[in-house]
Amino acid sequence: MATQRTRKAAPRYHPPMASKTFTSASDTFADLKAKGVLRDGMTIMVGGFGLCGIPENLILALRDSGVKDLTCISNNAGVDDFGLGLLLKTRQIRKMISSYVGENAEFERQYLSGELEVEFNPQGTLAERIRAGGAGIPAFYTATGAGTKVSEGKETRELFRPYDGVGGCTIPGWKVPGKFAPTPRAGATPREYVLETGLYADLALVKAHKADGFGNLQYRMTARNFNPMMATAAAFVIAEVDELVPLGAFNADQVHTPGSYVDRVVQTKCEKRIEQRTVRK
Repeated sequence: MATQRTRKAAPRYHPPMASKTFTSASDTFADLKAKGVLRDGMTIMVGGFGLCGIPENLILALRDSGVKDLTCISNNAGVDDFGLGLLLKTRQIRKMISSYVGENAEFERQYLSGELEVEFNPQGTLAERIRAGGAGIPAFYTATGAGTKVSEGKETRELFRPYDGVGGCTIPGWKVPGKFAPTPRAGATPREYVLETGLYADLALVKAHKADGFGNLQYRMTARNFNPMMATAAAFVIAEVDELVPLGAFNADQVHTPGSYVDRVVQTKCEKRIEQRTVRK
């Protein structure tokens, strides 16, 4: 009996994945002006808290690119001779959206003299504004800053605390037409809340501990700070990392920022600096 010959299926073509890794911080910026990503007047998020977890080499590359009139979203601006303080020194930053001045005397001087526009935020509010921007939330209400200078010029309204609401009743007098009128818990009183907007940037510079070729990121301890939120809240994201690992080296549960958010990765050697060194006598 003749046997039927089966045709072997042709191998499926998998196009090569474009590499996201670059050899130096300056290389990651080399073509961004031509692509329209890097330009004067743009908004940039920069990760870090003080000098902890800052993308210091990317900041140097940004300075050397010569872009100016920048709005920088960062918890603070490093110190005078390190971190974003270098861009303040060269007058490339027009506005800071920050939580505090920190140890940067030049930041303080420019702010008090009116040379630098500063939008101060309570630290938790700043973190939530960035998280909201990355999540596609244009605005939210928070009790932080209500009744203080933080709320001046912003929309405010009275709302019930979430734990006082029943069935989602946080808005006084809220009703679902033709269905029901939920009521808050007995004895609950509304309080004042401030409307804050979500933040989204043209470019985010973040610092991570490890990355693979796809851009999956893993942060280390307190250096995580604002970095994961900022990596989700910008149109273009560059990550500076201490170590590059092969694809597949991360267990899925070890990935803090998925590579789908990250456009470019560069491994650098960083300098460990401490703002205020305190030692025992």
